[in-house]
Amino acid sequence: MTFTNKTFARRLKRHRWLYIMLLPGLLYFLVYKYLPMWGILIAFQDYQPFQGFFGSSWVGFKHFETFFTNDAFWMLFRNTFILAVYNIVFFFPLPIVISLLLNEVRKEFFKRFVQTLIYIPHFVSWVVVVGISFLFFSTEGGIVNTMLNSVGKEPVNFLLSRDWFRTIVTSQVIWKETGWGTIIFLAALAGVDPQLYEAARIDGAGRWRQMWHITLPAIRSTIIILLILRIGHFLDSGFEQIFLMVNPMNREVGEVFDTYVYSTGITQGKFSYSTAVGMFKSVVGLVLVVFANKLAKKFGEEGIY
Repeated sequence: MTFTNKTFARRLKRHRWLYIMLLPGLLYFLVYKYLPMWGILIAFQDYQPFQGFFGSSWVGFKHFETFFTNDAFWMLFRNTFILAVYNIVFFFPLPIVISLLLNEVRKEFFKRFVQTLIYIPHFVSWVVVVGISFLFFSTEGGIVNTMLNSVGKEPVNFLLSRDWFRTIVTSQVIWKETGWGTIIFLAALAGVDPQLYEAARIDGAGRWRQMWHITLPAIRSTIIILLILRIGHFLDSGFEQIFLMVNPMNREVGEVFDTYVYSTGITQGKFSYSTAVGMFKSVVGLVLVVFANKLAKKFGEEGIY
């Protein structure tokens, strides 16, 4: 059947309330996601705020060349890459493990209580999280160093140490976001057919066998999709957390692209340069998503598109 203007108008009138409900979401993405994309133009300009987009002179790939030849580039790439690997290796599996454990809990009250308890850190701001870290790891009155002193050990300046920076940052992410990450996996687990577990029990399968042969395969596609999306944000280390944790003593291992954009691009007024750095991150994220999606499809998974 040919889709005519009358057909479209009829459907629009019939489902008008659904379209009205959809309108705020469309406006949000249009105003805050798509319109700002025009800002990437200044990455190819010597942008001057008073001259605007069309009055500023075009310089081509000058800012990209400056960034790639900068001595700080490989330091930033190394730091961002290592933190991203830490998050994928140590943080990403934890929501899956906790979801599997919660799924085995039969006491509904205890299960809800634990869920509520582990969701709370997500709503705590990074300023508070870093403040808690200072209370724990400070050399003056910090809980950890107080315990070390009580057993005759020398205090360790965790907050200024290069060796401890990545461990502390990754631990903060784990504490804050692991509980919240279980929501999607628990929702996927809720859709598993209970008859599969009943059939497995009849065949003599224990809890571990049921988890390995039923539960994990049921949420495998969800795990793959979330992993692909996580890889898309591979170079996004999080500005606020890193900015609050970095200091002159650990900057060599703590400075990442996000903080570099702020310290070098924004505070010094190098808008075009900082946009070029941000565009580089976006392009790398896009390439990684496409590659990971193709790899997932090659192994028989659905992927994200």
